[in-house]
Amino acid sequence: MKKTSVVSWVLILLLLSIGLLSAGIAPPKEGGMLPEITLSVPEVPAHQNYLGITKNKKTFRIPEIKAEVVLIEIFSMYCPYCQKDAPVVNELYNKIAQDEKLKNKIKLIGIGAGNSPFEVDFFQKTYDVNFPLFPDSDFSIHKMFGEVRTPYFIGVKINKDGTHSIFYSERGAIEDAPKFLNLILSKAGF
Repeated sequence: MKKTSVVSWVLILLLLSIGLLSAGIAPPKEGGMLPEITLSVPEVPAHQNYLGITKNKKTFRIPEIKAEVVLIEIFSMYCPYCQKDAPVVNELYNKIAQDEKLKNKIKLIGIGAGNSPFEVDFFQKTYDVNFPLFPDSDFSIHKMFGEVRTPYFIGVKINKDGTHSIFYSERGAIEDAPKFLNLILSKAGF
């Protein structure tokens, strides 16, 4: 076999293996629907009230949250970008919570990719996060979301009939809370 033939075959095999590795689940697409994710009802009563989840349930799905829009942040306690972005995400939460027109329409949650309940609690306390954070210690939710890099934000519009659709799906830090909120409001059709 000639040297160029060997190199060609190696390149072909390399390209095929890259293609097979990237053939996993893709990140959520705008216009699509969320995978069937079940979360534990938060133990903190303020978080239960914030989400509008009844206290007699043990689990819930994201479309059951009492809001028109749910913003999901996929984060990790160990992600330096998530740590740096936490104050800006808190600013976003506060802007929404202080706006009488938005506070019952838009809710935020965070899902800690690969994070245990202890790690999520540590992140919540360290960065003074007031919205509910949920552990994903076995990466099962993270895998359903296509193993996205963190931070990753997903905007979900919840319709009155219980259906929902993704209107925003992007990786990266927020950087500017007012600008991001305007983008979300525009994309959600507010």
